[in-house]
Amino acid sequence: MNSHRQCPAVLIAAPASGQGKTTVTAALARLHRNQGRKVRVFKCGPDFLDPMILERASGAPVYQLDMWMVGEQESRRLLWEAAGDADLILIEGVMGLFDGTPSSADLARHFGVPVLGVIDGTAMAQTFGALALGLARYQPDLPFAGVLANRVGTVRHAQLLEGSLTEGLRWYGALSRETGIELPSRHLGLVQASELNDLDLRLDAAADSLASSCDVALPPAVEFAAPEMIAAEPLLAGVRIAVARDEAFAFTYGASLDLLRAMGAELSFFSPIRDTELPQADSLYLPGGYPELHHVALSQNTPMLTAIRAHHAAGKPLLAECGGMLYLLDSLTDVEGTRAELVGLLAGDAVMQKRLAALALQAVELPEGLLRGHTYHHSLTSTELEPIARGLSPNGGRGAEAVYREGRMTASYVHFYFPSNPSAIAALFVPDREAAIASRLAPTLDHLNPVGAGLPAKRP
Repeated sequence: MNSHRQCPAVLIAAPASGQGKTTVTAALARLHRNQGRKVRVFKCGPDFLDPMILERASGAPVYQLDMWMVGEQESRRLLWEAAGDADLILIEGVMGLFDGTPSSADLARHFGVPVLGVIDGTAMAQTFGALALGLARYQPDLPFAGVLANRVGTVRHAQLLEGSLTEGLRWYGALSRETGIELPSRHLGLVQASELNDLDLRLDAAADSLASSCDVALPPAVEFAAPEMIAAEPLLAGVRIAVARDEAFAFTYGASLDLLRAMGAELSFFSPIRDTELPQADSLYLPGGYPELHHVALSQNTPMLTAIRAHHAAGKPLLAECGGMLYLLDSLTDVEGTRAELVGLLAGDAVMQKRLAALALQAVELPEGLLRGHTYHHSLTSTELEPIARGLSPNGGRGAEAVYREGRMTASYVHFYFPSNPSAIAALFVPDREAAIASRLAPTLDHLNPVGAGLPAKRP
């Protein structure tokens, strides 16, 4: 195995959230893809919505990089594998460049990936240069590629911004503020890629806009060191897992599903909105999503509600995360006050809020072992159930989420990152719980994450 691989790479970051990092990253990915290059995109930190857009833009799977949740070794492996077959690696940062511990800047520095600063040029001219210089020089050891202006008005506006750059900072171009380019959003972030009928038109328009503003050459090559390769144990060999996947349940990490397959599981996908029965399955996974936008349709699909109740009554494993947990409650009420009765396996009710209810990374010590993940939701749940565990945020973020268990059903607001502890995840899904716990390998992911395991973490 080659110990090092080289591939051009940049980390797209900004002075703050809301500057348009995802739009710019998607535009760059589509631009280089349209020029015949193979592009691999990664996303810093927990996120389900940005990767959907970035996968459409690049035509390749998008995975998370994070020094705490994913771990240094797993992040290194993902980058090294991508460098083996890609012409360009793009990493979308999280929040502002230096925000959080560890920050996007910390990840860029750790892996030697130069930063491409994205600055919203709205209502700004020469001050653009001052902001660019601050991003580039605030931490002297930070590799820095250059800057790109977003939401630019006229050609003259772009020229003013470019002319404000000093100290040899490279101009990567400008993206217009045309409404056909900007990506729409809703309360948890961007609108899901599958809901945007004109997404490819928007991506191509953004790519064309970028190409017309500068000479888009590849950034310099970055050298990625080989990771320590740890093979997955066949802890789920032959286990059939049904996974909910439709407009209401789409928040799954590609790395988590990959791990289930690597451990031998057979995955079948189904729609709780439209299907009337579950696939033949030993276990059931209900991930998060937007059940509050489809709760009436979900409540009207009584054959599916009956099938899920029967799955639980048969003593089969069931893991429900965030939106998946809301689906298992007695009822869900949206912000307009419309109430719908749902599966009713968890005694309690949820009500959607207009404001964010919780946002935090989470580490949860379950009987099966320690799992890492995050929480991000706009609902409040009332229940008299006693939790078997509560999450702990490594950086003091809002939320110490409860984990509920009845029989083989485990439910929580926490979105778990399965590779953080493969043996614990296998124990949740394998039909024979006692055998699974007896075979568990390690209580935490520290064996995969020697650098990141003890680090405090940033907000998602």
